[in-house]
Amino acid sequence: MPRSTSFTSEELADRALQHFWANGFHASSMDDLVRATGVSRHGIYASFGGKKTLFLACFDRYQTAVVTPAFKVVEAPGATLESVADYFERQISLGESMGLPGYGCFVANSATEVAPDDPEVMEQVALHNSRLRRGFASNLQNTSPELDTQQAIQLANVMVIFTNGLWTMSRSVSDGDELRQAVQNFLTLLTENLK
Repeated sequence: MPRSTSFTSEELADRALQHFWANGFHASSMDDLVRATGVSRHGIYASFGGKKTLFLACFDRYQTAVVTPAFKVVEAPGATLESVADYFERQISLGESMGLPGYGCFVANSATEVAPDDPEVMEQVALHNSRLRRGFASNLQNTSPELDTQQAIQLANVMVIFTNGLWTMSRSVSDGDELRQAVQNFLTLLTENLK
């Protein structure tokens, strides 16, 4: 791919995100990033200072490009557990359209590959999980107004763990219906717990 002479930092981060998401941080060399982004080594360093800072910038791009379009249904005012089901379906369908097994979740992948040894990546993972937790807790309270805040947060924590596990599982299954069945079973158990 010829080197770009004109690019925005967002375009560079978007291209790098696709590469990191597919290959991980440690397996991605600067030469790989030059090839994947079409931006010279000098351009990457001038824009981000290096591989690690570029990787950190990918978290914001992932929120903008992937998480927000899917998760906004969960974050909508008055959203209930039906919205959570819609969120899961949107992401499973996206995975199917891209081809399963897929790349999973960029954040969940980074949580296992990089975060244990890197506080900055751990912080990004925590911010993502906190966003999920807030959205799920709000949905739970909208679904069952009798839940107090602490109960909603505890159940939302379980939902975050399930979500990260589901997207990790999407890296090893070829049939989206297997993921759908897991979602249906999980939401059924959760709904029964709310009664």
